[in-house]
Amino acid sequence: MFAVYASTPNKEDPLASLAVGERPDPDVPEGWVRVAVRAASLNMHDLWTLRGVGIKPEQFPMILGCDGAGVLDDGTEVVLHSVIGDPAWRGDETLDPKRTLLTEKHQGSFAEHVVVPARNALPKPDGLSFAEAACMGTAWLTAYRMLFVKSGLQPGQTMLVQGASGGVATALVQLGKAAGFRVWATGRTEEKRAIAERLGAHDTFEPGARLPERVDAVFETVGKATWSHSMKSLKPGGIVVISGATSGDASSAELQRLFFLQLRVAGSTMGTRDELADLLQFCALRDVRPQIGAELPFSDAKQGFEAMLNGQTAGKIVFTG
Repeated sequence: MFAVYASTPNKEDPLASLAVGERPDPDVPEGWVRVAVRAASLNMHDLWTLRGVGIKPEQFPMILGCDGAGVLDDGTEVVLHSVIGDPAWRGDETLDPKRTLLTEKHQGSFAEHVVVPARNALPKPDGLSFAEAACMGTAWLTAYRMLFVKSGLQPGQTMLVQGASGGVATALVQLGKAAGFRVWATGRTEEKRAIAERLGAHDTFEPGARLPERVDAVFETVGKATWSHSMKSLKPGGIVVISGATSGDASSAELQRLFFLQLRVAGSTMGTRDELADLLQFCALRDVRPQIGAELPFSDAKQGFEAMLNGQTAGKIVFTG
């Protein structure tokens, strides 16, 4: 079958390991289902896989892609949940020490077919296109958990989204607006700030800019480049929710500010199957649709990877068959 895959790990030049071509058709273990992929979205995790992060060298070649939407053999339209846990685990699967994602142990969704446990294929809402549904499983689920499970925000309170042009950040802006929060965002360029405002941000600022007032919560995916600004932007008792550090680890934890102002820091990773089901229902009820910055055929996958590597995103990058 046709697939987009990582041929070998390459830490220094990840795109050199990106391959497009034929891979073996997948077997379908008992309790799993085969999905004919109609659309799949690109995540930073795919670049990490190309670099060999979170995957052993002997597991290459690895078909890329955590997210996707498609059709079961019986014709059911589904959305993929990419967190695959130990079948014996009970409770929040993101806390399962044996959990894994598609592309870490199991072949991913950038292919004609992908196989997943039956519970990881959720019914696709009629109102979502395959391309829109393919955005939900990683970036949008991550944003949903950060906002509704971790932050403790109440409608009317103010949130700040750092670096609001990537997949998680644009999802936070849209979900925050739909939930009744006052949404502020930072962006490196006028174009990126304009995108955030078009998606519902009430105001936007340059990175590091002094805000009109302090906020109740900051949502972080950037890390080192924005961490100090995030800490300084919080009201006493406020919270930073962090799900990534694309610019690297923070050089200072700002512990004095943390304890003196009684700030809170919460880590957040992906989300559960039930949270994905709730997210899909929320988007249907509030008529929220993901921002798709680019839609490309799988054969042009390298173009999408180059855009993500160079920070040239304006929402989700989606591949279609």
